[in-house]
Amino acid sequence: MNSSTLDSFMQLKGIDPHFIDAWGKPATVTDENVNTLINHMGFDALDEAALSAHYQQEETQHWLSLLPPVCVWQKASNYQIEVHLPIDFVTDALVYRITTEDGLQIDKKITATDFPLLGCNEISDVEFQLYAVTLEVELDIGYHQLTLLEEGNDQPLAVMSLVITPTVCFTPPAIREGKKLWGTSVQLYGIKSQQNWGIGDFSDLKELLTKTAESGGDFIGLNPIHALSPSQPNNASPYSPSSRKWLNILYIDITEIPELQHCQVLQNKLASAEFQQALTQLQDLKWVDYESVARLKLAALRDLFITLHDGEEENNKRLQKLSSFVAEKGDSLKEQAAYDALQFKFFTEDEQAWGWPVWPDNLQSFSSTATQDWCSENAQEIIFWSYCQWIAEEQLAEADKLAKSLGMTLGIYRDLAVGVTKNSSEVWANRDLYCENISIGAPPDVLGPLGQSWGLPPLSPDQLYKSAYQPFIELLQANMQYCGALRIDHVMALLRLWWVPEGETADGGAYVYYNVYDMLNLLALESVRNECLVIGEDLGTVPDGMDVLLKEAGVYSYKVFFFEQAEDGGFISPSHYEQQAMATLSTHDMPTIKGYWHCEDLYLGRELGLYPDPEVFNKLLVDRVNAKQQILDSLHGHHSLPDDFPRDANYIGMDQVLNFALQKHLARGCSTLLTLQLEDFLEMEQPVNVPGTSDEYRNWQRKLTHDVDSIFKDTNIHNLLKELTEARSK
Repeated sequence: MNSSTLDSFMQLKGIDPHFIDAWGKPATVTDENVNTLINHMGFDALDEAALSAHYQQEETQHWLSLLPPVCVWQKASNYQIEVHLPIDFVTDALVYRITTEDGLQIDKKITATDFPLLGCNEISDVEFQLYAVTLEVELDIGYHQLTLLEEGNDQPLAVMSLVITPTVCFTPPAIREGKKLWGTSVQLYGIKSQQNWGIGDFSDLKELLTKTAESGGDFIGLNPIHALSPSQPNNASPYSPSSRKWLNILYIDITEIPELQHCQVLQNKLASAEFQQALTQLQDLKWVDYESVARLKLAALRDLFITLHDGEEENNKRLQKLSSFVAEKGDSLKEQAAYDALQFKFFTEDEQAWGWPVWPDNLQSFSSTATQDWCSENAQEIIFWSYCQWIAEEQLAEADKLAKSLGMTLGIYRDLAVGVTKNSSEVWANRDLYCENISIGAPPDVLGPLGQSWGLPPLSPDQLYKSAYQPFIELLQANMQYCGALRIDHVMALLRLWWVPEGETADGGAYVYYNVYDMLNLLALESVRNECLVIGEDLGTVPDGMDVLLKEAGVYSYKVFFFEQAEDGGFISPSHYEQQAMATLSTHDMPTIKGYWHCEDLYLGRELGLYPDPEVFNKLLVDRVNAKQQILDSLHGHHSLPDDFPRDANYIGMDQVLNFALQKHLARGCSTLLTLQLEDFLEMEQPVNVPGTSDEYRNWQRKLTHDVDSIFKDTNIHNLLKELTEARSK
C-alpha cells in the first residue's frame, strides 16, 4: 500500500503511531496493530482504494461545507474563520449574521476577496476558494450562531456554532486571595449510618458536609455519582457508568421524599418489624449489598410514584414540578428513562439480557421507530424512571445548597469518569458518536506491562467535532451542577486516548487525538459559567507540553504523595509541590495509608494472582520496603515526627502517630488543595478497589467502619482536623 494513503487516512482519523512510552523512550505502534485498529473503526486497512475514497469523500465534504460546524475561540476583539466559496461567490456581497446567545442579532457586510486567500480546490468542475475571514465584533462569552447569507437574501448559505470562551477556568475568590483548603474524600455508598438503608445517601452527604465545615474543612470529594444500571445493581463501579449526565438513584434517601408524608402504604411498610429487621441487617453489613438495597429502594419509589398521582392538592403541585422537570430536560432525560425502563423489562425476563446489544434489533437505538413506539405505549413507565432522576437531582441540589450556606469554599467536589460502558444508555442513545468495537485504556507501563483496557468505548473525534462538541458540552454542564469543583478522571483524554481494538490485548492499541485547544476552551467556559473549579487527574504518562497547557487553562494538577518521588527514590517535599494542585496521600485505586505501610495490597495482589511470577512480587516488596524507609527519613528530616519516634521502617508499624504525621506533613505543603480519605482517619486497611480485578475482590462495596457522627466525635480525629486547619492557614 502507498504509505501516503495510509498516512493521510491516519491523520484524518487522529491516529498517531508514534509516542513516548512510560520509560521515556520513543515508541512506535506496529503496522499490524494500526491495521487492526483501522479495521475496528469500520474500514478495511488493506483496501487502499477504499481508504483513499473515504479520505477524498471527507475532503470533498470539507470544501463543500462553506463553514465549519463550529469554531471555538477565546474572547478577543476579532475572530478569524475559514470560509469556502464557489468562485462565482467570491466577489459577491455577503453578510455574516451573528445571533448571540441572548438573541441579539449582529449583521456585517463582507466580500470574500477583501480577505487573504488560503487555497483553492476543484470539485465537479467547480473551483472553490478558501478565505480567512476576520470577524470584527465584540462578543460576550457563550454559545452564539453565525449564519452566512447573500446580501438581500435571507436564505442561509451556511450556519455554524460560534463559541466564545474565557482563557482560564474558574478559581474562587478565596483561593485567588491565597487561601489553602483541606477537605475529605469519600466513597458515598460506603458511609455507615443508622438512618440510611445500607448504602450511603444524599442525607449522609449533608451530615458529612456539616461536620466537615464545623471542623474547618472546605469540601467533600465524592466518587462519580453517575447513573449505573438499576436492574443490575451489582455492576457497581462508579467509573463504568451507564450515563455520566444522570445520577445514581440508589443514593436517594427515601425518607426525605415529600410524597412519603402522604403515602400510608409505604409508611406502614417502613414501620413493620420485617422491614426494620431487613434494614438493620443491611446497615450492619461491612459490605454494601447492592441487590437488596436496590430492591427495597425501587419498591419504595414505585409506591411514592403511585402516591404522586392520588389527586391530593400537595401531590398535584409536585406532579406539576415533575412535568416541568421532564419538559426542561427533554430528550436527554427521556433517553435515560427509556433505557432504564427497557433494560429493567428485559433483565427481569432474562438475566442474560445484559444490555442493549442483546435486545431485539429494532430496539437497539433510542431513535428507532420501534423504540419511540414503545415509549409512547409505556409512557407512565418512562415517567416513573424520570421521577427517580428528579428526586435524585432534588436531593443533590439540597446538599449543594447546604454546603454553600455553611460557607464552604468549594462544598461538593464531584468526579467525572472518563467514559461509559458499551451497554450504556449513553452509547445506546448516541450510536453514531461512539466507536463501539474499541475500548479505551492505557499503554504498557511499569505497573501494567501489558497495558490496560477499561471496556469503555471512545467518542469519535470527528463525530464530536461535527456535532459542534454538543455531547461534551452537555457532559460538562451536567457534572458542574450542584458542586464547587469537578475532578476530571484521566484528563489526558482532552488530548488523546489509547484505543484498544475489541478482543485485543491493551499493548495492541494506539493513541487517537482530539482537539485539545477546543476542549480546554469549552472546559473553561463551563467552569466559569458554573463557578466550578477544575482538577485534572494527570497521573501516569503526560505528553510534553500538556502540563503547561493545563496549567495555563487554570486546571489544577493532582499530586499523590506516594507517587511524588525524585530520581534517587526520595520523596519530594510537599513544600515543593505545584501550588495550582490538589495534594493527596492515596486514591481509590491505591491501598489505604495503613494498607500501604503493611504491604497489604501486595499480599492481596499475590493472593488474587495479579503477579505473573514470584520475582515480580518480591521486587515490588523490596521497592516498598525502600520507599517506606525514604518516607520515614523524609518525615524525620522535616521534623514531622517526634525525635524519639523509631527511625527504622522495618521495625515500626503504621500506628496513629505515624498515620496522622503523614497527613499533617502533607497539609503543610504548598498545594492550594488538600484532600484526605475518611478511611485513613479511621486507620482502615482494606482497599475500596483493586485495579485489575473484577469478581476476584469485592470492589466498590467496602463500607467505612464508623458512622459520620462517631468519626467527628473521636477526640484524636477532632484534634487532627484542628491541626490540619492550622497547617493550611500558614
